[in-house]
Amino acid sequence: MATLADSFLADLDDLSDNEAEIPEDNEVDAADMEEDIDGDLADLENLNYDDLDSVSKLQKTQRYIDIMQKVEEALQKGTEVSIQGVDLEDDPEYQLIVECNALSVDIENEIVIIHNFIRDKYRLKFPELESLVHHPIDYARVVKKIGNEMDLTLVNLEGLLPSAIIMVVSVTASTTTGKPLPEDVLSKTVEACDRALALDSAKKKVLDFVESRMGYIAPNLSTIVGSAVAAKLMGTAGGLVALSKMPACNVQLLGAKKKNLAGFSTATSQFRIGYIEQTEIFQSTPPPLRMRACRLLAAKSTLAARVDSIRGDPSGKTGRAFKDEIHKKIEKWQEPPPAKQPKPLPVPDSEPKKKRGGRRLRKMKERYAVTDMRKLANRMQFGVPEESSLGDGLGEGYGMLGQAGSGKLRVSVGPSKLAAKVAKRFKEKNYGSSGATSGLTSSLAFTPVQGIELTNPQAHAHQLGSGTQSTYFSETGTFSKIKRT
Repeated sequence: MATLADSFLADLDDLSDNEAEIPEDNEVDAADMEEDIDGDLADLENLNYDDLDSVSKLQKTQRYIDIMQKVEEALQKGTEVSIQGVDLEDDPEYQLIVECNALSVDIENEIVIIHNFIRDKYRLKFPELESLVHHPIDYARVVKKIGNEMDLTLVNLEGLLPSAIIMVVSVTASTTTGKPLPEDVLSKTVEACDRALALDSAKKKVLDFVESRMGYIAPNLSTIVGSAVAAKLMGTAGGLVALSKMPACNVQLLGAKKKNLAGFSTATSQFRIGYIEQTEIFQSTPPPLRMRACRLLAAKSTLAARVDSIRGDPSGKTGRAFKDEIHKKIEKWQEPPPAKQPKPLPVPDSEPKKKRGGRRLRKMKERYAVTDMRKLANRMQFGVPEESSLGDGLGEGYGMLGQAGSGKLRVSVGPSKLAAKVAKRFKEKNYGSSGATSGLTSSLAFTPVQGIELTNPQAHAHQLGSGTQSTYFSETGTFSKIKRT
């Protein structure tokens, strides 16, 4: 007869033979695939088990029994301050708190597994209930209360759910397609509900113990959010060290529940807020500022947890400073905006201001003044359509031009001083041809003012009668002969 050691050696030989057959390149991939498949099969088996003991195993473990026994003994003794000389890591009470935090996380996972078991069993009776009640403990209480009853008007759900959810559950139950459960399935479902409620009560005991020791373990965090909220944050995060490593945005969501509004308004509901909404600072903050206060509390709580994780300030002075800073910021947010100060008038100057004036300014205003024709074109008469350059309102409008008198577009144009000045300036210049009288000489000159202008070509001849031009280039003069002596 083979011994136990021989059977183990035979198993090892078989395992080594199997490993030799697997190619070296596919060893890692095959191992990963086997682990994934085994994990998925294990999850499916846990969800499909008919035996509750094969699904929920935490309450029968020795670790769970020992920790709960120590917690009950510590709660009966009351709050005792640990020896200050002992290091925090070596303190047995702190070790128990760390174990309690780890156990609270395991209890949460166990409640989720039991919730899946209850949901799978009760889905045949009331399939719509899981979409109306999301929290596992509330779901277990409602399932235990309803049982196999088909008429929910005979079941009193007051105190278990909000009134709006109760109304929706009652209406949905009247139109459900579920059928009553067999007695054996119903008994297993009720037993699972009792086990989930027992785990929830055990978790509350653990949190009460951790809360009673928060003043010593996390004094700064307890000063900001309170001992109860600090214990819940540590229990959900898995300990003070794990909480100190989390970012503030995740600390804000610790303990948040998925809310079902049943079609009601979301204006007054607070989403994405966990245990921090239970703090005194959050509740005393006006509703419009609560989200900002929640973010501020999460940020300061993370800093306080980091200080407590390294025992940076056992007296809690840092936590009190953070709390005072939070109060000051919230008070600053509530202050009304500063009133708008009346703007004083400038001091009047006794000296006159330097303004341009005189004859030159008046002349310039006269030259660039709006004419009477432009004034009429810019005006419109009420009830009378204006004429336009292209007709039918198209093109440039004439306004009131031509609407008075004979109907013709005729306005008396006054003399323009600007045009007279420009004409006078161009007249002074010679726009004619050369002064020589030849067959190509013309008496017509082209000016920019009047276009073609008739001028006298001999008008400037007197200017050429002096100097060299009068003798050397003269048409009547002759060469002079100088006698040498």
